[in-house]
Amino acid sequence: MTVVFDGLAYGMLLFLMSVGLSVTLGLMNFVNLAHGAFAMFGGYVCVSLLNRTGLPFLLALPLAGVFSALLGVCFERLLYRRLYAATQLDQVLFSIGLVSMSIASAHYFFGAQQQPMTLPAFLQGQISWWGIDMGIYRLFLIVLGLLIAFGLQGLLSHTRLGAALRAAVDHPRAARGLGIHVDRLFTLSFALGAGLAGLGGALGIDILGLDPSFPVKYMVYFLIVVAVGGSGNIMGSLVASLILGVVDNLGKYYVPQMGAFFIYSVMIVTLIFRPHGLFGRKVAH
Repeated sequence: MTVVFDGLAYGMLLFLMSVGLSVTLGLMNFVNLAHGAFAMFGGYVCVSLLNRTGLPFLLALPLAGVFSALLGVCFERLLYRRLYAATQLDQVLFSIGLVSMSIASAHYFFGAQQQPMTLPAFLQGQISWWGIDMGIYRLFLIVLGLLIAFGLQGLLSHTRLGAALRAAVDHPRAARGLGIHVDRLFTLSFALGAGLAGLGGALGIDILGLDPSFPVKYMVYFLIVVAVGGSGNIMGSLVASLILGVVDNLGKYYVPQMGAFFIYSVMIVTLIFRPHGLFGRKVAH
């Protein structure tokens, strides 16, 4: 049960980092393989704030998300917006180029080494409940992830902003005719996705580590979460992340020689029987 709990925490971390990709891919139909670069950026912002300015961890976390969101706004307005109508191949090549540039930039400014980070004392240690040893920080990740998941679901499903965003994606010309500012909504959505990635990257430093190879190392994991859960579905990404986290953790704990075999097996089986994911809908073209 302790291994399962650690898998749930790992899955929640995958959710926090990949849900932004679900937003941009599922709601905006943009294949952004550079999503991990925004997560890495948030991680480096968090480390810099902690180690160079001495800010508290709970203050550095939201700032990492905010700075990542601002970077997302700049990139969306200057670069991404020009490729919304491009082919998916163009989008993939463009975002892979950004990944390579982000890796080179991280090498230049921070070096190739893992970045050190010490959690605050109140998030260290373990508690035992019904014979399950639970890390306090992992419990923190699970609670925070659930709050963000239900908050996003409520935002997209039960607010005028969510309705306007869905209308802008499905019928942009009709949305503009109704007075909806489509370009502004896309910028806001991209900023939300980048900010969530940056927050996830900051939260993941203690578990996943942080070095310039981060965007490539976890790019496939983000895509697997979106593929299994269904692009554009927040709760689908949550369920998929938890399943994948537990399966991957159990597999690596009990059969370490198999590596990532089990998480890819879940993806393959899911896509055979549910090509659009567990909770996905067919993406309009």
